[in-house]
Amino acid sequence: MQIESWDDIRVALAVARTGTVSGAAAELGVHHATVIRRIDALETALRARLFQRHTRGYALTEAGRTLLAAAGAADERFSQMATQIAGAGERIEGDLIVTSLLELTDLVMPRLIGLMTRHPGLRLTYATDARLFRLDAGEAHVAIRGGPKPTEADYVVSAMTRAPQVLYASAAYLDRHGPVTDPRDHRFALPGPDARGAPLMRWLQDRISPDNILLVAAETDAREAVIRAGLAIGALPEGRAHGLVPALSLPEWDSHLWLVTHVDLHRTPKVQAVLAALRG
Repeated sequence: MQIESWDDIRVALAVARTGTVSGAAAELGVHHATVIRRIDALETALRARLFQRHTRGYALTEAGRTLLAAAGAADERFSQMATQIAGAGERIEGDLIVTSLLELTDLVMPRLIGLMTRHPGLRLTYATDARLFRLDAGEAHVAIRGGPKPTEADYVVSAMTRAPQVLYASAAYLDRHGPVTDPRDHRFALPGPDARGAPLMRWLQDRISPDNILLVAAETDAREAVIRAGLAIGALPEGRAHGLVPALSLPEWDSHLWLVTHVDLHRTPKVQAVLAALRG
């Protein structure tokens, strides 16, 4: 035995509340013939008479009272569930997944810490990976990407910031090797192959040889240690460069950073709060 549509039960609930077909039709905004057809279909499916028809209206039978008690409780639970879901969508809490590039942690985390301080109900997963997470598959709420503006369908893309790239050196290194006028005269601490598409890396590719590269490391800590030891020069986030000397920076090295969300989640309060925080 199977009821074809929950609408049939909703119609029966309306008839039970109002006591008449015309009252139920007015409450539901449908024609009275629709009410009669749905009641008949429900009674046929259940093989039971739910209402006793009389000149003053419809009265519940014992079978009708049994069905409507259960249906009324279910309808109330559905209404509560809908309210909870709608309310959860309006609150800035729950799981939040932000993906980024490893070298952006110093820039991004202070902004996310501010967000979590303002909204303590958030639970953050901060994933740094060179691969592009699939927002359409729910792998992340917000992605931070560098390079050309992403063009995937169903993604909403906005500018986050333009990040200058600076080669830093220790004063001791520059005392020994002189200013950075010809890159071939210097040694470098560079990020890993995941960063090879960055403007600075493309610029260096045609100007230095493998012999100029002292260290390749994805971890900023490793590159910073070598640069502070006076063994090489390299790019670092501004927040890591205290006490170091800017050796060279060109406008063409600037990296464009983009905030990417999926169109289905872009307008939710939680995602909008994250975007505002990340824009600083």
